Amino acid sequence: MQRLKNRILVVGGKGLVGNKLVKLLKARNPAVEIFVGSRNLSPGLTNGLHIDVNNPASFSAIAEHNIQLIVLCANDNSNHMLNYCIENSLDYIDITKPTPDLEKALMFTEDKSINSQIVFSSGWMGGLVSSLVFLLEPQRESIQEVKLFVYYSVNDQAGVSSAHFMAAHVANPFKGYVKNKLVWLKHFLDSENYSYSFGIGKRQSYNFDTPDLYILHKAEGIPTVQVKMTYNSKFVTWLLGAFQSIKLFDVLSLSMRRLIFSANGKGDQTVFEVLVDNGKESKTVAIQDTLGQAHLTAFSTVLHIESVLKTGQKKGVFFSHQLHQPKDFMNQLKSAETIKITMC
Repeated sequence: MQRLKNRILVVGGKGLVGNKLVKLLKARNPAVEIFVGSRNLSPGLTNGLHIDVNNPASFSAIAEHNIQLIVLCANDNSNHMLNYCIENSLDYIDITKPTPDLEKALMFTEDKSINSQIVFSSGWMGGLVSSLVFLLEPQRESIQEVKLFVYYSVNDQAGVSSAHFMAAHVANPFKGYVKNKLVWLKHFLDSENYSYSFGIGKRQSYNFDTPDLYILHKAEGIPTVQVKMTYNSKFVTWLLGAFQSIKLFDVLSLSMRRLIFSANGKGDQTVFEVLVDNGKESKTVAIQDTLGQAHLTAFSTVLHIESVLKTGQKKGVFFSHQLHQPKDFMNQLKSAETIKITMC
């Protein structure tokens, strides 16, 4: 039986981002049939399928429901779902992987015969950054440096998995890239003053690891890539920097670190800015979503899904920015009333 491209499974569709993604996708694509995959199905959940990424036996429901595209919004450290999609020629979009898991997944795809679209969209906010970089500077080979500045509000909604990842890795060095040299960095060190748009103003911003570091350097060959983050609370930003400076995170228990990073509010704006230097001039794009990071991540992922649905029999491994023309993608982002983009 031929699988239909209008049947999509969102694994982790009950989660914070997954739930918003499902609602947005339904509203924009009423002809698409959407299934929600979860380990714990709620009574009365429409099109709910029992899917456990740690139990590949549960994947039999995918073939039974004639599904062609899998959107992964749940952590799959063992890459069981990725393997299933490759073996069964299913399209796949993953928005969940932190940098170490992304590197592992990319290595997993090497030397495999791939007859579908395998898309890694694990960069910041559903892989937005790279598209914005090439919007600012279409001549990719001229780009010398990219900086990403992230404003994170503790009042915003945040998923448990992100907090747990940060708690587990905050004391570990991560990879950065300066003039084509690998440097080892730590979160919340090496502060830099940056003046954020949208009325936020000047803030101390510290090292932060996102997959964009790896993607922009390794996949796109940009010599220097940096990511800095600040919290909406100047005190919290300073405190985390102080904790890292005295190596307190090295001795705190995992449960205590989880408690520190478990802030989850009822909603707030999300803001980030991308700076691109081509050696002659520096250009900046700033983006704000008044509905917060979960909405922005879900909305950008919906745009990636719509691109995959339109591209027919394209085959191979892609990053999400490779699905779009930068100007078209920006215009689609700006079609959402809550999203504002400024460039200078």
